[in-house]
Amino acid sequence: MPSLTKMIFGNGPLGPSFAPFIRQHPGVQKYWARWSNFYKNAAGYRQKGYLYDDLIVEETPQVQKALSRLSAKQRYDRVFRMRRGLTQSMAHKNLPKEQWIKADEDVRYLTPLIEQVVAEEAERAEWDYMTVEKIQQKRAEKRNIFSKREGTH
Repeated sequence: MPSLTKMIFGNGPLGPSFAPFIRQHPGVQKYWARWSNFYKNAAGYRQKGYLYDDLIVEETPQVQKALSRLSAKQRYDRVFRMRRGLTQSMAHKNLPKEQWIKADEDVRYLTPLIEQVVAEEAERAEWDYMTVEKIQQKRAEKRNIFSKREGTH
């Protein structure tokens, strides 16, 4: 049974999140959708030219692996947005309003890859554990060679 904090906050490569809790409760999800849109507009990353996934910290191995899976065009676009956003941040200015990222353009291009990498790692760990379990079972059978004969009496 997972702990209460893990059930509420989640425990993914992107850090703690209320998202699993909110997704489980439709009423809460409907309520927070309005605040989510307000927050995304108030955060200001779209005014600098960033997408949401451009803000993900790149220092974890899962994110590094996901970044290596991006296509050449996606990598180029990401670097362009990072340089443009950094230039705007250093100048303390926003882009002209016609260049702001619109809500429908702010798509998740990196998050699905990160989730895929995490799922692969979990599957790999599961298979590794299954192998260890099988070896331990065989060792236990070798130790108790007389246990089968006792049951036949």
